[in-house]
Amino acid sequence: MPQIQAKVKIENVVASATLNQKIDLKAVVKSYPGVEYRPEQFPGLVFRLKRPKTATLIFNSGKMVCTGAKSEKEARGAVMKVIRELKKNGIVIISKPELKIQNIVASANLGGMIDLEKSAFTLGKTMYEPEQFPGLIFRMDEPKVVILLFASGKLVCTGAKKEEDVYKAVDKLHRRLEREELIYYA
Repeated sequence: MPQIQAKVKIENVVASATLNQKIDLKAVVKSYPGVEYRPEQFPGLVFRLKRPKTATLIFNSGKMVCTGAKSEKEARGAVMKVIRELKKNGIVIISKPELKIQNIVASANLGGMIDLEKSAFTLGKTMYEPEQFPGLIFRMDEPKVVILLFASGKLVCTGAKKEEDVYKAVDKLHRRLEREELIYYA
C-alpha cells in the first residue's frame, strides 16, 4: 500500500456503438433542430445531451461514438438515452446497440514529487525529452495503458478499457515509484 493514497479522477470515457443499420441523418436533423450537422465539413451528426453532459457522434452507417462521460455506466446510459430520443421521434431502430468502451482517460495526483530523470532510466518503456514535453511517457503492459507522468506527482492515464484498469495501473505505478525510491513526499 503506497504511503499516500492517490487521488484518481475519471475525466472522459469514450464509447462506440453499432446499430447494424443505416440512419437517415437528415430525418434526425428535422426531429432535433438542436443537433449539429454540416455534412460538407464532417460526415457525422453531433447529438449533445445536457444530462449526462456528453456529445454523441452519429454516422449514417449506424455507428455512434459517445464522448464526455465520467464513467463506463454514464457512457452506456448516454448512448441508450440518445437511442431512446431518436426512437421517440420516429427514427426506427431495430436492434439493440453493440456497445464497447474504447478509451478511458483519467488524471491522478500521487501526492509527492517524482524524479523524472531517474524514472526514465529505471521504469523502462519510457520516453522523456524535457525540451519537447515536460512529462515522462510511460507505456505499461499490464494493464495496457499509457501514463504521462509529471514531476509534480500528477499524471494522466489513457488507453484503459475498464475503470478498474485505471485504478490498477495508478496503484501499480505508485507502488513501483516508492519501491524504486523515485517519489519523494514533503
